[in-house]
Amino acid sequence: MSSSQPVPSSTPPRVVSVVGATAAGKSDLAVAIAARLGGEVINTDSMQLYRGMDIGTAKLTQEERGGIPHHLLDIWDVTEAASVAEYQRLARAEIDRLLAAGRTPVLVGGSGLYVRAAIDEMEFPGTDPAVRARLEEELAGSGSGALHLRLAGLDPAAAAAILPSNGRRIVRALEVIEITGLPFTANLPGNTAVYETVQIGVQVPRPELDERIALRVDRMWTAGLLEEVRELEKAGLRDGLTAPRALGYQQVLAHFAGECTEDEARAETVRATRRFARRQESWFRRDDRIHWLARPSGADPAELLERSLELISGQL
Repeated sequence: MSSSQPVPSSTPPRVVSVVGATAAGKSDLAVAIAARLGGEVINTDSMQLYRGMDIGTAKLTQEERGGIPHHLLDIWDVTEAASVAEYQRLARAEIDRLLAAGRTPVLVGGSGLYVRAAIDEMEFPGTDPAVRARLEEELAGSGSGALHLRLAGLDPAAAAAILPSNGRRIVRALEVIEITGLPFTANLPGNTAVYETVQIGVQVPRPELDERIALRVDRMWTAGLLEEVRELEKAGLRDGLTAPRALGYQQVLAHFAGECTEDEARAETVRATRRFARRQESWFRRDDRIHWLARPSGADPAELLERSLELISGQL
């Protein structure tokens, strides 16, 4: 059978999710799986949701997508705050639409909370404007570090998962704790699936992953990341609550502000991305439903595809 032909199956299509660390090669694998299964790709990368953030998020080009429809890319302006609840609504609408049409939804991305929001039972606690305003005032006055210390005392697991510099997420965690009286992590999803899903984790040896990350950052700089950030600045990137914290964009903005040299921004992007990749791996490793497929150095991509298809056919 030609590798470009969809695999015939008597079973109804279900959901496939491809996860793993940044630069592991998830996107290419998802496209190949979708091509073989007659499916379409749904993005689960929180930063690829933003319009214009192409180079720094390693968004696949139209050519790299190989004619496979991709959904939930470029849906928010860079000034909009990310909303997992809104993403969940959009993702499930796409999944349901594809399933009804007999197409296989292939989710791909490294934003663990977004993956879980799409495929698992997950309800979002409400907000309290008064509590939120008070916490945001404290954030402005005391800084994120002080609030992170408070969070560590109330919910150590949440504090370990949220960077001390991520003031918005710290405020949200403290707000949920105050509203519900429960740890923020108690409101995270369990392992109760909404869709029958085969989850594939792409595993790359750490030394190779570190090299892949450095190479990716080099390519981003060569492809014009600085020019992309300049254009996004004009569109209000600095005013956003979520988008300006994206890897690469945050460092380039700091360079533009005179806080570091271009070389320092580039080196920090590599370091921050490597740290982020380790946090991604830690998050996904907690989910024992994920089937990890090792991608040894120099392995044939076709081999990883065939192993994925064998896993999918055996699970559905």
